[in-house]
Amino acid sequence: MPAASPARTNTSSTAPALYDLTIYRTFDAPRALVFEAFSNPEHAKQWMGPRGFTATHFEQDARPGGKWRACLHQTGESAAACSARGPGQGQTYPDLWQGGVFKEIVPPERIVYTFAWEGQGGQPTRETLITITFTELDDGKTQMDFHQAFFDSIGQRDGHNHGWNSTFDRLNDYIKENLQTFFKEAPEPRAKS
Repeated sequence: MPAASPARTNTSSTAPALYDLTIYRTFDAPRALVFEAFSNPEHAKQWMGPRGFTATHFEQDARPGGKWRACLHQTGESAAACSARGPGQGQTYPDLWQGGVFKEIVPPERIVYTFAWEGQGGQPTRETLITITFTELDDGKTQMDFHQAFFDSIGQRDGHNHGWNSTFDRLNDYIKENLQTFFKEAPEPRAKS
């Protein structure tokens, strides 16, 4: 399990900061490999979504202006666990469609993209902006700083906090299980222009 830093919620005096989400995680893998897990859709589909969900659809064009879109499907195991808790104790979900546009890609340092759930009739909900920075640590590990801004409520922020932390647990497991494959496939980072 990664050295899980608890989610930090910014609490400055400005209202929007209260609705921001910041998560720090450390992965026991080189930065280029962690970046590859995010930027390569073949890899991202394997770990995207919190535990109890699987990405049944995942596509992305990881370049500035490129779009991404995903569908998270609640697994039967997750739905059964929710139902077993009794009325009001769990929740079953329809397929959860989401998408956005990449604003910035700086291999292997930074990814910035928009995020919106698809609501009724495929119309997007209000968009948030996600900024992820990857810092190579001296011991070959990677520090990931994840920031999503801003939410309409503290409840939405806290729900995303739970979902993203569970998703990053899955990412950590995926990296550990596929480390050797990554080293064979991961490209050398491109030089910045």
